Amino acid sequence: MNTESNGGLGVVNEEAPQPAQPLGSRAPQFVKRSRPLHLSWQVGVFVVGLAVVIAGIIMLPLPGPGWLVIFAGMAIWATEFVWAQLVLRWTKRKVTEAAQKALDPKVRRRNIILTVIGLVIIAAGVAVYVWKFGFEMPWNVNE
Repeated sequence: MNTESNGGLGVVNEEAPQPAQPLGSRAPQFVKRSRPLHLSWQVGVFVVGLAVVIAGIIMLPLPGPGWLVIFAGMAIWATEFVWAQLVLRWTKRKVTEAAQKALDPKVRRRNIILTVIGLVIIAAGVAVYVWKFGFEMPWNVNE
């Protein structure tokens, strides 16, 4: 909580943003003290993060939480690398902005209308197919 001086009285300002966590390595102190140990720590964090990110990329076309795993790999990298911390901060800010925008009543109404229109078009296409060919799979249809 931040306090502002107001004529000698401490006034609590609930609106003030909390300071962000400082950038940099979060390795234990005994690791930071030794340069070779810290370098091998960074290599290990990079390799583990890379493996998680690659697993997430593989999951994108396959079943699985691909984007979630990619962000988990970025979070692993962010424990050690400033560039990953900056990317995660930017991503969190963009996701928050998108969530706020999605909660806007006009945007929600537009998205609902577009979804309904899309579902009606798909239902009409399925109805025409069933009317013309019955419940036959497309690769079994003989005209």
